[in-house]
Amino acid sequence: MTRQGATLDAEAAVREYYGQAARSRQAQLCCPVSYDPRYLDPIPGEILRKDYGCGDPSRYVQEGDVVLDLGSGAGKICYIAAQIVGPKGRVIGVDFHPEMLRLARKYQGEVARRIGFDNVKFLRGRIQDLALPLDEVDAYLAARPVRSADDLRRFEEFQARLKKSAPLIPDASVDVVISNCVLNLVREEDRPALFREMFRVLKRGGRVAISDIVSDEPVPERMKQDPELWSGCIAGAFQETAFLAAFERAGFYGIAFDKYDAKPWKTIRGIQFRSVTVTARKGKQGPCLDHHQAVIYRGPWKRVEDDDGHTLLRGQRMAVCEKTYRLLTSAPYADEIIPVPPLRSVAPGEVKPFQCAPMALRSPAETKGRRYRKTENAERVCAPGCC
Repeated sequence: MTRQGATLDAEAAVREYYGQAARSRQAQLCCPVSYDPRYLDPIPGEILRKDYGCGDPSRYVQEGDVVLDLGSGAGKICYIAAQIVGPKGRVIGVDFHPEMLRLARKYQGEVARRIGFDNVKFLRGRIQDLALPLDEVDAYLAARPVRSADDLRRFEEFQARLKKSAPLIPDASVDVVISNCVLNLVREEDRPALFREMFRVLKRGGRVAISDIVSDEPVPERMKQDPELWSGCIAGAFQETAFLAAFERAGFYGIAFDKYDAKPWKTIRGIQFRSVTVTARKGKQGPCLDHHQAVIYRGPWKRVEDDDGHTLLRGQRMAVCEKTYRLLTSAPYADEIIPVPPLRSVAPGEVKPFQCAPMALRSPAETKGRRYRKTENAERVCAPGCC
C-alpha cells in the first residue's frame, strides 16, 4: 500500500509488476481463458506461461487483416492472430515494457519457421500515444541528454517532428485494433488520449475488439491507491457503462458487449469485477447525402436508436442518408434491418444534402419515384377495366 496521503504512480507500479511477470509467471494476473489449441501449438511454452489476459480478442481477426495489438506483452495474441491473418496479413504488437518486448521478440524467428511465414513485428510505445516511437526517443536521449530548459525545448521539438514525420503507427493504417486486459492499466488522465489513438490509427470501416476487466460500481479512491490492486487489473478497472461511453466519445459506432461474463472474476468489498469484450467500429463520420433510401427495423423492440440519434420504429420505412443507409445495412446491424433502396439510383448531379432528423418516415413513393405507375403480375387480382 502507498503511504497515507501519497499518490500512487500507477505507471511505475505497472512497470515494476510486469517486469516481474516477464521473469516469472504471476498467476494472479490471469483470468481463465480458452484458446483454440491449433493456434497455441506453434507458440513456445515460455510465452504461453508468461502471457496474461482475460479474453480472446484474436477470434475477431480475419484473414488478410492488418492487426494492432495494444499492450502485446509476451506476444501470445500476436502469434495467434498471425496465423489467422495468414501471409497476406500483418500483425503489430505495441508494448512499453522492454522485458516483455524482449520475450516476445526472442521467439519471433522460431514461430515464423513453425507457421511458414513472418508477418509479426513488435514495437515499443505507449498505447495512449501510438505516434511516438520510444526506441527513437531513447536513442535521442542517449546522444543528447536533457540538462537544461533549452535541451528540454529541443527534445520536445524532436518528439513533435518524429510523431509527424515517422509515427510509430500512422493514421488510418490498421483494420482491427485488439487488446487483452491492458487498457485498465493506463492512468485515468491518459485514457481519453488512448481512445482517440485507437480511433486515429483505424482505417474507415475498421473495428476494435477489446477484452478487459470492468466493475459494476465505480472503484473507490482508496482501492485505486493500492499498487497490487492496480497491477492486478482491479484498481484501474473501468466501470462498465463508463467503458462503453469512452468508445462513444471517441467517435465509434456499433458499440456492444460481445462477451460479458455472467460470473465475476473477483468480488472485492461488494464490487464485482468481470471480464468483457467490447466490439465497435469506425466510419460514421462524413456528409449526409440524400439518395432516397429507407430502412425498416424488423423488431422485436418497438423502437431503437442508433449511435447518431436516429430513432427507428419497428416496421416503418425510416428516411436515412446514404451514409447511414450503408452503415445500418452492414455489420453489426444488417440482421435487424430491411434495406429499402430507391427503384432508380439518384444521378450524381441530382444528389442533395440530407437533413438528418431524429425520426423521419420515407414515403414509398419517394423510393419508387413519384411517377411510378407500373402494373405487373396483376392478371389474377384485377377485374376487367379496373387496372
